[in-house]
Amino acid sequence: MPWKHWSAERLGVALAVLAAFGFSFKAIFVKLAYAVPQASPVDAVTLLSLRMVFALPVFVWIGLRASRAAPPLTRRDGLALTVLGLLGYYGSSILDFLGLQYISAGLERLILFTYPTLTVLIGVLFMGRTLERRQIGALLLSYAGIGLAFAHDLQLAGEMRTVLLGAAFVFGSALTYALYSAGAEPMIRRLGSARFAALAMIVSTVATLLHFFATQPADALVQPTAVYLHGAGMALFSTVLPVLWQSAAIRRIGAARAVLIGTLGPVLTIFFGWWLLAEPLSLAQLAGAGLVLAGVLLVGRR
Repeated sequence: MPWKHWSAERLGVALAVLAAFGFSFKAIFVKLAYAVPQASPVDAVTLLSLRMVFALPVFVWIGLRASRAAPPLTRRDGLALTVLGLLGYYGSSILDFLGLQYISAGLERLILFTYPTLTVLIGVLFMGRTLERRQIGALLLSYAGIGLAFAHDLQLAGEMRTVLLGAAFVFGSALTYALYSAGAEPMIRRLGSARFAALAMIVSTVATLLHFFATQPADALVQPTAVYLHGAGMALFSTVLPVLWQSAAIRRIGAARAVLIGTLGPVLTIFFGWWLLAEPLSLAQLAGAGLVLAGVLLVGRR
């Protein structure tokens, strides 16, 4: 196979592009599942539960393998994993799925992509870090871009309340993911990336299933085949594989370059939303995407 002869750098770049592709497709899978014809469309909690259950066996295997020769978890590790698991794959995901009921996949991805700038703000407000001028510029660029994309969705929806509600849910998702990212860094250094990600995913899956059984009847899991396929596709191609691809890319080209390549995500989501979901494309939306990407690139520079 040709890729076996690639340099480590070239392979790392290819893996980072694949990861961006997989992560960007999550919103498309969600929208497709919501659009499956049936008497009552699948709700956000049920869809998230399907995604987590389909992804769980892989992460259990990764967790067991990564923990085999590792020291046992302390009580403090367990508490940190519980809090971060609730914030990240559970809290952030449920808010994101709720928001996608009201706004386009393109606007959702742009709002979600503010999490690097939100992580910077969390560091300034709670971790004693200082705010540099380029970081202020990054914040202004990102939120100006969201404003343009927001205007695009508002024009299409014609109802401000719907777009505001969806945007608020997704911004909450970005904020909880930023809190997760800020807290995950020291845990990854302590436990390793594979072990941490797998254990956090297990915590999130348990929380998601508890949420499901507390709020939904068990027969809500009975869905059309298309919903199961979209849920399985989301678990495999937008959860498991991108996590593994991203980790492999970081090993080869470093975290900074992998994250910068990941800024392809919003543009890919806008393109797939136009191609597969027939979401209208406008110059305002493209300009907004450009500003958000510029903000992320600026905050990611050394």
